[in-house]
Amino acid sequence: MRPDHDPPPERPDGCCNPGMQPRISGELAQALSADLAILGHPIRLQILDMLAQRAGHVCVCDLEAALPVKQPTISHHLKLLREAGLIGVERQGLWAYYFVRSEALESLRERLLQHLSLLR
Repeated sequence: MRPDHDPPPERPDGCCNPGMQPRISGELAQALSADLAILGHPIRLQILDMLAQRAGHVCVCDLEAALPVKQPTISHHLKLLREAGLIGVERQGLWAYYFVRSEALESLRERLLQHLSLLR
């Protein structure tokens, strides 16, 4: 037993607790899982970090130069982040410039903190 946890309470009726129910609904669990999944890849986290460092727009060529993966992989992750609403893109000629949607990222952060606090 780990010393940082209290021992489980004694239960006169055995080990089962028939009154136990999840505090998170199935729908909420699905939404939370989707939120965690979009953040669940190191390349997406690095992209978000690089975009958040700039108040303006970042050219896709800068992302390609900084990340250890090829352009098709970067494009795939950018597409997922766009579909999740966390980033936006502006096209200027042949170039694409990406930026963080600050409000969406803040909303995601708040949702995660709120729901993960239930898991104490």
